Amino acid sequence: MPQVLKSLEQSGPLVLSYMDRSGKIAVERVATGFGMSKSQLAETAGLARETLYRSERSLGAKTQSRLREMLEIISRVSDWAGGKEQAMAWYRAQPLPAFGGRTPEALVKDGKAAAVRDYLDHMALGGFA
Repeated sequence: MPQVLKSLEQSGPLVLSYMDRSGKIAVERVATGFGMSKSQLAETAGLARETLYRSERSLGAKTQSRLREMLEIISRVSDWAGGKEQAMAWYRAQPLPAFGGRTPEALVKDGKAAAVRDYLDHMALGGFA
């Protein structure tokens, strides 16, 4: 349990604002919060379209992990991006030179969320892209 609390503290208030009482990310709340359909959210998170329409699949470990990774990255950039909507736009469209011009969205879809977080940490410390 302490590991879960530590993870939640590091992921920031944006992730927490999209969680239900059981600690799961509420898909409908995320989609509504970003003005997306569940299909658009699934595409953005790199999930099959039908995944977010089936409650048992939307609560699954892979789905929850992918949504959490996406929200953690958006949360990290929302302050300097100008808000969560602008952070989502950055996440979906900004090519990162350190990754051959791939977007954070593409990297998360390929299971490289940790690399994006490391990149953001590096940039926050004054590193170069």
